[in-house]
Amino acid sequence: MIAEPDGPEDRLRRFATIWSRAVFPATSTSLTRPEFEERLLPLARRLSEALRARNLDAEEGKAVGAALIAAHCTDPDALSRTLECVDAYLVLYCGGDGPQEDLRIRSARLQHAMAAGFAQALRERTLAEQEAISVAALQAQGVVAQALHATEARFRAVFEGAAIGIGMADLEGNILQVNGALLRMFGITEQTMGGRNVREWTHPEDAPQTWTLYDELVRGEREHYHVEKAFYRPDGTVLWTNLTVSLLRDADGNPQYQLALMEDTTERRLLNLRLRYEATHDALTGLPNRTLFFERLEKALGAGDNQRFGLCYLDLDGFKTINDSLGHAAGDRLLVEVADRLQSCATAPGEMVARLGGDEFVALTTGPDTEREVDELAGRIMNALITPVSIDGRDLTVRGSIGIVEGPAGERGPAEVLRSADITMYRAKSAGGNRFELADPEADARAITRHGLTTALPAALDRNEFFIEYQPLVHLGDGSVRGAEALVRWLHPQHGVLGPDRFIPLAEHTGLIVPLGRWVLDQSVRQAKQWQERHGGNDATGPLRINVNLSPCQLSHPGLVQDTVDILERAGVRPDALCLEVTESALIGADDDLLKPLRQLAEMGVDIALDDFGTGYSNLANLRRLPVSILKLDRSFTQGMQQFPADPVDLKIVEGIVSLAHSLNLAVTVEGVETGAQAEQLRILGCDTAQGWYYARPGPPDRLHELALVDATG
Repeated sequence: MIAEPDGPEDRLRRFATIWSRAVFPATSTSLTRPEFEERLLPLARRLSEALRARNLDAEEGKAVGAALIAAHCTDPDALSRTLECVDAYLVLYCGGDGPQEDLRIRSARLQHAMAAGFAQALRERTLAEQEAISVAALQAQGVVAQALHATEARFRAVFEGAAIGIGMADLEGNILQVNGALLRMFGITEQTMGGRNVREWTHPEDAPQTWTLYDELVRGEREHYHVEKAFYRPDGTVLWTNLTVSLLRDADGNPQYQLALMEDTTERRLLNLRLRYEATHDALTGLPNRTLFFERLEKALGAGDNQRFGLCYLDLDGFKTINDSLGHAAGDRLLVEVADRLQSCATAPGEMVARLGGDEFVALTTGPDTEREVDELAGRIMNALITPVSIDGRDLTVRGSIGIVEGPAGERGPAEVLRSADITMYRAKSAGGNRFELADPEADARAITRHGLTTALPAALDRNEFFIEYQPLVHLGDGSVRGAEALVRWLHPQHGVLGPDRFIPLAEHTGLIVPLGRWVLDQSVRQAKQWQERHGGNDATGPLRINVNLSPCQLSHPGLVQDTVDILERAGVRPDALCLEVTESALIGADDDLLKPLRQLAEMGVDIALDDFGTGYSNLANLRRLPVSILKLDRSFTQGMQQFPADPVDLKIVEGIVSLAHSLNLAVTVEGVETGAQAEQLRILGCDTAQGWYYARPGPPDRLHELALVDATG
């Protein structure tokens, strides 16, 4: 069946043609270009199928890269041209009707896989060639030695036919003979080589031991040595070789000649240098990457006495917004422009700029006076970011937060320095951004401790390191204990007992607050059941009630209602023995979806308390739409009542809130009661219940039972 003029096969053939035309000039092959195109056609088909496959198989890309080596495309330029061709034309001719952005991402991944396959195959081929050359070299050395004692004809055949460069010289270094392979490596004639001396071939990059080994060999103190050595060709280019020099002795064992075997490694070295550059530089900006930066930082930190370092850790403010609104292509162009500006800021000796990844950059300065230089470097960076970046007709304002670490070399390691810079940078960002901050050891310690607590939280719950203390809720009218608020504590192995202010925000940030809150609710309800069994209740006061705090994360969790129902049923506790406390700030602006679980719990009989009331600046009119039955006044309202007479303003405010609450059938609980004067004043104002150190500090559950018994008998 004949394909249509512009069918998939024709487009595939067109891609193979473009590919062959691009790569053929850089290929060492006896094939003609059309023949070479036919060899690339199945590889093009594999790339096309991999591009459009349901699941991208990176091994296909590696296989195509390896196949290029088998097709004698060993020149590094062949790989570069191939990747450029695939990047420009693979999606265009072989992508079909799929989403272009997805296809380009898949094409980029195929290119990375092709480069990896190419490099691996080239290394394997090089190792195989080296082994073959080593065998040939040993054979040549043995045969040459025998030829000196046997027949000149056999020696000449091996000497001239060897694939590696071979040269002979006397012990003074005068060159006696070279073969054709060596002449071709140097690009000179045998006449030009005549009269040369080995010692003329020095090179600035000679290893320190190169000529020491040579002297030992011609003195007869060693039989051979092997080094990597560079030579200058007559045209000024550099020839890199693996050089093996052996000592040839006469029949009596006296040193007579030196035999050199040379393998041309120039092409492989250039490829290695290129691969090294790609491994140590950022592909997008061309700046040194994390790997090279850590090498330089480690070297700077290991410098001698009187040496210092300064590090600026930069993170762009609001970069994610640019990526999300304008796309990643615009974000990449912004990063390139920022990299160029940063590069212009660090041009002095001992300074460098690197990209760690994303929108994070670092600038390093070294020397004896970095205390002043690092501040100047940070100032230059901030000034360089002032001018807006124009992208697609838009002027984008660039802002950045910088953390600065400076100090003497030898005191800290690279990881510690970078961690301090990262912490300091986030401190600058938290302060509003577009600024730089100096590292503060105490702030670092607090951040490290915070991070340590964050990472230890999940295991702490599994190891039962949390426990609950209870603070009684006392009725202001008759002084009876009506219940208690459950307050979770963490018995940390290193830091001792930690209050909720140390770890609850961390638990909310990590999402652990949901299982932790469920555990607190379960333990508290079980404790309420034990109180009921030991102390019971009467018709006037009902059972002892347990108050449990509910975080915003728990409030929005879909399993809140069912978890609460299950816990109450398992413990055999009535819903009216449970009060869930929700902070006022968590309910500001809450919609019906957020309030729905609270309404369901309230309809079941669970009390809902609005905690920290008076601190959230909410509209009082919202009270009528919230399913709450209790207002808990923040302790700030009781501070003005510690002295007598009390602050009249505080009294008026509390009196107004109590009046409003009671008119809405809401009970009022006051926190932070520390004196009898406060308690009496709050009773006069009509508050219902109170808690605070005046009655009892948070403690074990048995203490509440003791207080309740005292109340019952007193």
